[in-house]
Amino acid sequence: MAKDINVLALVKGGERYIFLFDDDHRAECLRTLGRFASNQELSFTWYDAAVLSHKVRQSVPASQRPRGNRFQLPQQNDAPHTPDELGY
Repeated sequence: MAKDINVLALVKGGERYIFLFDDDHRAECLRTLGRFASNQELSFTWYDAAVLSHKVRQSVPASQRPRGNRFQLPQQNDAPHTPDELGY
């Protein structure tokens, strides 16, 4: 069975950045975006990396996306409200 190839492209002036990756190599693509952004010889910026990495993450099929909240943050009603609850 053939694997699908994801394609990301960025045209910046006369430069073209084209990234090809399959679903198994999504993390490697994200690392490459970071390496390109940190290379001062390229016009590829951290903003470019952020935009393209967002697109990489969006390319995850819905069936493979994690469910629920990524972070377990306290809800507003969980926080102490009164001086007694705050320990004053």
